[in-house]
Amino acid sequence: MKHLILASGSPRRKELMSQVGLVFEVISSDADENISVSQPEDYVMGLSSLKAQSVLDTISENDDSVVVVGADTIVYHKGNILTKPDDKEDAFRILRELSGDVHQVYTGVSICSTNKKISFYEKTDVWVYDMTEDEIWDYISTGEPMDKAGAYGIQGRFAAYIKGIEGDYNNVVGLPVARLVHELKAF
Repeated sequence: MKHLILASGSPRRKELMSQVGLVFEVISSDADENISVSQPEDYVMGLSSLKAQSVLDTISENDDSVVVVGADTIVYHKGNILTKPDDKEDAFRILRELSGDVHQVYTGVSICSTNKKISFYEKTDVWVYDMTEDEIWDYISTGEPMDKAGAYGIQGRFAAYIKGIEGDYNNVVGLPVARLVHELKAF
């Protein structure tokens, strides 16, 4: 296997890649994450590509021995792209919006080397039980929603409010790792 780099500081992505036996190094991307794309699949693939390319550009080796994986996850609800909350009030607004409804989680993944680049995305539908205002504030008080797209972590305390999902669970956590493994094989 070539030298694999994960262009993300996400502990969840790191854990998922380790779980399936991938050997990699982490180099967090410092790419500007402001893009003006309205379609969720284009948004996540665009950001994942920017992240992967920005890390690849910092690598001194100019051959195909380095492969960089970038990823980006968003929540999409009723035409709105929901990223990480700005503060507790924003987290409340987001969770109130998701309460009692279905939304989609999109994760874009880009794999690149000096000679090749591919991008793909996965979409998972997630249904959330109705939540009271007190339940939302109690969840926010844990601090868990503050660094997560859509202001929740399905693998944490928010699991108590997940009514169901259709699609890849790991995609909701932050990386469709099974698809990543198969794409890496083809890459």
